[in-house]
Amino acid sequence: MEEKLKKGLGLLDVFCIASGAMISSGLFILPALAYAKTGPAMVFSYILAGLLILPAMLAKAELATAMPKAGGTYFFIERSMGAAAGTIGGLTSWFSLSFKSAFALVGMGIFATLVNPNITEMQIKLIAVGCCLFFMFVNIIGVKHTGRFQIALVLSLIGILVLYVLRGSFSLQHSRYIPFMPFGPGSVFATAGLVFISFGGLTKICCVAEEVKNPGRNIPLGMFLAFSIVMVLYALVTLVTVGLLDPQNLSSSLTPISLGASTFMGTAGGVVLAIAAFLAFISTANAGILAASRSPMSMSRDQLLPGFFKKIGSKFKTPYSSIIFTTLFMIIVILFLSLENLVKTASTLMILLFAFVNLSVIVMRESKIQTYRPKFRSPLYPWIQILAIGSYGFLIFKMGRLPLEITGIFIACALAWYLVYARAKVSRRSALMHIVERITAKELKGTTLRDELREIIIERDKIVEDRFDRLIRNSKILDIDRSISLEEMFTMLSATFSQRVGIDEKTLFDLFVEREKQTSTVIAPGLAIPHVIVKGVQEFDILLVRCKEGIIFPDVPQPVHTMFVLVASPDERNFYLRALAAIAQIAQDKDFDKNWLKARNIEELRDIILLAERKRIGII
Repeated sequence: MEEKLKKGLGLLDVFCIASGAMISSGLFILPALAYAKTGPAMVFSYILAGLLILPAMLAKAELATAMPKAGGTYFFIERSMGAAAGTIGGLTSWFSLSFKSAFALVGMGIFATLVNPNITEMQIKLIAVGCCLFFMFVNIIGVKHTGRFQIALVLSLIGILVLYVLRGSFSLQHSRYIPFMPFGPGSVFATAGLVFISFGGLTKICCVAEEVKNPGRNIPLGMFLAFSIVMVLYALVTLVTVGLLDPQNLSSSLTPISLGASTFMGTAGGVVLAIAAFLAFISTANAGILAASRSPMSMSRDQLLPGFFKKIGSKFKTPYSSIIFTTLFMIIVILFLSLENLVKTASTLMILLFAFVNLSVIVMRESKIQTYRPKFRSPLYPWIQILAIGSYGFLIFKMGRLPLEITGIFIACALAWYLVYARAKVSRRSALMHIVERITAKELKGTTLRDELREIIIERDKIVEDRFDRLIRNSKILDIDRSISLEEMFTMLSATFSQRVGIDEKTLFDLFVEREKQTSTVIAPGLAIPHVIVKGVQEFDILLVRCKEGIIFPDVPQPVHTMFVLVASPDERNFYLRALAAIAQIAQDKDFDKNWLKARNIEELRDIILLAERKRIGII
């Protein structure tokens, strides 16, 4: 049985993990480079970069509320497009997050030089390694502790930045905003690609979705709050910094925000913002280890990586093996590798992942799997996804030759790993196969994604099976593809129930006819609930009927497409009333009729009832 991760993250944790993963080098180092390329209009570049991340955020919010499982991006890609694409996506997510987090830790060295200008490169790396090991232990002892640590970091960081904006706004020199766009509009778009990485951490929270309480609400809301607040912070901080610093000083500084604070708060201001930068890099690295370690764990669960990656500690309920391995990989990157091209490659891989995620939404939607039920749905489908895929493809092309070559080699290695190690171990069917099934009208063999999504919904919505659910699991379902009369329907019902409850067919038929004469059992357009009382004790059975062409009831203008048929003994009257209440709640769903008629088989019909939102009473 698969070990479960502890759900210890609430809305504030989600917000702080997503926010902390964004506020780092993109705010404390990149503004100088962006200003040199764009001038004061770099504010628009940051806003444009944020808008480019929006489709990926919407896509991940939808997928994460439908499949709140560890691994996030990997899990979405694997379940939508198959194990080969999942292997590429999982390793890409793992390595890009690890590279970015390692870069954040090394970036702390730039600000360490403010305290000690004589610090050596190796000392900077050793500081980064020490922080990396510290965050490893924080992550191992529990996601709740990680969340609390992240909350303290991010709220402190936001507080310092808000103070910077408020105090700095009284010291602005408006002449420094003129000319506002010295290099023309084209520079704004080019610089947006440079600062795009600033928002890359927004969707990291999806990697730990399995550990989020009430993911259907907290993941999309936390991501939207983080995106909105950080976007405003980026715009205001960069706008204020332009007004505080001389253009020459701003474009040549690697610590522009600290330099800006020193203009109105002196040395103390520079120190405070240097501390804020440390907090930012720390929060990015902490969130990075938390998120990155979930990809190999999830891949190990699916047999795409060796089994030790999925080991979960009995005490803290965290994937300690995956956390340790991810940390060791980051240490190697910090100590031995040149980060410049690796960071560019990580950016390219991240953009590639965003394109895959938007494609995953299209595949999941078009698969028409009944058990794909996200709590949040991306608006403007499919146009926003198609536009995003095209935009991300353009950005990847613009990243340069070397990152493209490294990315190509990386993808080739990932595919080789899949072919050599994982291919023979995996037999799952992806959502893409459901689309093939729809197009070819042939049922394909293999374990279906529908069953797994059903279990995910049960866990996500905390569905506790009651007696009504158990009856539905074992009920007979009649799926009729032609129009029939009510008398013929009662004949079929009587024959079916006779075998299940041991009562004569003629007796049952007469009971159904007599009940219908008393008053029509059609309770809503297209819906009927025939029900009869039979002799005996503790007898209760239910049968479901779908008739696409309709059952013809006398004196009822509309044909009936849906039937819930109940047979009960007199002592089951109490449960009989509860079953009617359950059916009423199910049928009131606005999409019930549409989903019922388009279900592709009996099991999908059964899932519609089992996964319906209704009040469940465990004791009935």
